[in-house]
Amino acid sequence: MQWNWRYEKADGTVVSALPETVVSGGFPSQSEAESWIGESWRDLLEAGIDQVTLLEGDRVVYGPMGLQEA
Repeated sequence: MQWNWRYEKADGTVVSALPETVVSGGFPSQSEAESWIGESWRDLLEAGIDQVTLLEGDRVVYGPMGLQEA
């Protein structure tokens, strides 16, 4: 199964026009997906993405998870 992030606005609207910095093809493992989001969340926030949801195939693993600093 592929692991993917679903990129969303704060109201849950899915962002389909993704910036070039966003990986949309998937990751081979959950840990790789989580490592990538840990390195890229600031770029995503600057691109107008407010929250993300982690998917394994079509199954929601967790989320939405806000990208704002606590």
